Amino acid sequence: MSETTTADRTDEAKDEPGLKRVMGPKLLLLFIVGDILGTGIYAVTGTVAKEVGGVVWLPFLIAFAVALITAFSYLELVTKYPQAAGAALYAHKAFGVHFVTFLLAFAVMCSGITSAATAARAFAANLEAMVNVVRSEWLGGAEVDLSSGLTTVLAVCFVLVIALVNLRGVAESVYANIVLTCIELTGLLLVIFVGFYAFTQGKADLSRVVMFDTAEDKSIFIAVTTATSLAFFAMVGFEDSVNMAEEVHEPSKVFPKILLTGLSITGAIYVLVSITAIALVPAGELGQGDAPLLKVVNAGAPDLPIGDIFPLISMFAVANTALINMLMASRLLYGMARQRVLPPVLGRVLPGRRTPWVAILFTTALAVGLITVVGRISALGGTTALLLLGVFTVVNVCCLVLRRERVDHEHFRAPTALPIVGGLACAYLVGPWTGRATEQYTVALVLIGIGIVLWAITFVINRALYSRHTYFEQPDKIEHG
Repeated sequence: MSETTTADRTDEAKDEPGLKRVMGPKLLLLFIVGDILGTGIYAVTGTVAKEVGGVVWLPFLIAFAVALITAFSYLELVTKYPQAAGAALYAHKAFGVHFVTFLLAFAVMCSGITSAATAARAFAANLEAMVNVVRSEWLGGAEVDLSSGLTTVLAVCFVLVIALVNLRGVAESVYANIVLTCIELTGLLLVIFVGFYAFTQGKADLSRVVMFDTAEDKSIFIAVTTATSLAFFAMVGFEDSVNMAEEVHEPSKVFPKILLTGLSITGAIYVLVSITAIALVPAGELGQGDAPLLKVVNAGAPDLPIGDIFPLISMFAVANTALINMLMASRLLYGMARQRVLPPVLGRVLPGRRTPWVAILFTTALAVGLITVVGRISALGGTTALLLLGVFTVVNVCCLVLRRERVDHEHFRAPTALPIVGGLACAYLVGPWTGRATEQYTVALVLIGIGIVLWAITFVINRALYSRHTYFEQPDKIEHG
């Protein structure tokens, strides 16, 4: 019976048409920039400033360098295997161990959920700011100070709204992403503009840009590495672009130039934003609350109406991040269930909408749990970075292992030293010696533990009911079963 099922599924896969190649260089560039921009820089700038003080730009610069080096490994692999499965596919080709492939896919899924939870907290903080703008500036009333409990409730409600949108069925089109990318980019460019404006008005203190201010129990080196591990959250997103490989014209030629260009653009914006932030707001003040860039805008241009609309822009930016990540997480979970490495119930879809409703409810429940139990943006964002740094470590190793495998088309080849340096750098940033909070490891282990339990349940079901092994029948189709 299992042999027939496998054959049928293989035949279906052969008959299934490939994805339409609709993306050229410009659309791909906008997709990459839009995927990287978002919650990270809007949410963690203040947390990074807490660790290093005025040199808040340095961790972002180091994070950019590590991401750039790792991007070379991704470029070699995505041009060598231009399929929409990403890190899990590379691990499967490199090691051929189905359980390792599963762990990597589940880690990527968990990073999407922790990222969405981070975005939800940032959304709630900016919503509070927007409510106060409406009450005080537009209606002439008094400002309100929401309690942490109410902020949590707002964040949970936001995730539930995202789930409803996901259940209804969202075709995340590239053109819709362009609009949201422009909104995100506008917000960050406004911060940079405010910085230049404040500088011409004598309001910026550039002397703070070179001032280290670390905790007494941390050396400068440890403080910088801790801050870098947090700042890395702002650089993630570029790895999602490999999932568009099957929809890009000539990916082997287009991807290298466009991915490196996109990373460079976002890296430059992040450094300018962080310099502007610390020049206008002292590190101690910048590190308070969940909406640091709003403080920057209000400090740099108090007489301009920019501060009144900035919370709204920030809300769009983090909402886009949350929606993309929750869509990705539910789709990955659905794909793994369809391949019978997770309980089949997670692969059920709504008859009319054809949306994976059980996977959506499961990922939403995990996000709500993270928001209510963990709560803090620093812990959620740090866990996202921790999970993806682990994934990036494996990808760099895969790049080296797969050098011996040849393909029948030309592809990008990274200088051998870069995957080595990238793997070592990512592995170092994963370790506890960076000063990373223990809570982040706990959250990551709990999430991965949930995946292992689900895998074990599926293993028992497969052996007892179907007399089959638990493995990926089509590793190149993990994203969509």
